[in-house]
Amino acid sequence: MTARLSAAFAKGRPALVTFVTGGDPTPADTGAILDALVAGGADVIELGMPFTDPMADGPAIQKANLRALAAGTTTADLLAIATAFRGRHPDVPLVLMGYANPMLRRGADWFAEQAAAAGVDGVICVDIPPEEDAVLGPALRAAGISPIRLATPTTDAARLPAVLAGAGGFLYYVSVAGITGLQQAAQASIDAAVTRLKAETGLPVAVGFGIRTAEQAAAVARVADGVVVGSALVDIIARDGAKAPAAITAYTADLARAIAGTA
Repeated sequence: MTARLSAAFAKGRPALVTFVTGGDPTPADTGAILDALVAGGADVIELGMPFTDPMADGPAIQKANLRALAAGTTTADLLAIATAFRGRHPDVPLVLMGYANPMLRRGADWFAEQAAAAGVDGVICVDIPPEEDAVLGPALRAAGISPIRLATPTTDAARLPAVLAGAGGFLYYVSVAGITGLQQAAQASIDAAVTRLKAETGLPVAVGFGIRTAEQAAAVARVADGVVVGSALVDIIARDGAKAPAAITAYTADLARAIAGTA
């Protein structure tokens, strides 16, 4: 786990992890959106790498990917956004989240080296299963980047060791067996899953998918080490475009206050 990620989960309260799609609405607008998340109190930021076939994502993030690609967003743009962000925010963890195609197009070593040079702390690759860790994991670890793994309601005791092997940063618990943004799991099932996962790993456990309100965030924060919010933020960007930062700061601050109240 990188030092920045370690610090984000060691503040005496659950961490607020936020997601937005890089390049949405344009690459030039993304920096101000990331700054707005920091101003609102985000502890960790996930920056989505736009892709033509985001199979794990619901309509909101699918449309964000299309807007970003229509604006001409490239991997080079994402790395430039990350580099600039690191210069403005030296202590805030930044995680790239996306799919294998953009990450591996120029080779795992190239991607890992460029991401590390840009100040990236972790990478979530949705469509490389842990059994295929060799495709990207060694390159990330060699570059000092945490490969962040996903667990789901269908990750049973037999498979969990494979998910945890070589993982770093935090364990992202996808609380529903479905795509982003459309539904939230029952709180009782989240409580049980987090308890089970924390018994098997020393990594912080962050819960995402379907969390949209401060009340939902607070409920999850009572059991989890982190709360992940994405689609609701992407909806604000879809509504407000380049004018989104003010609303994003206010919404993020509401989430942060709710989570802090559970500590």
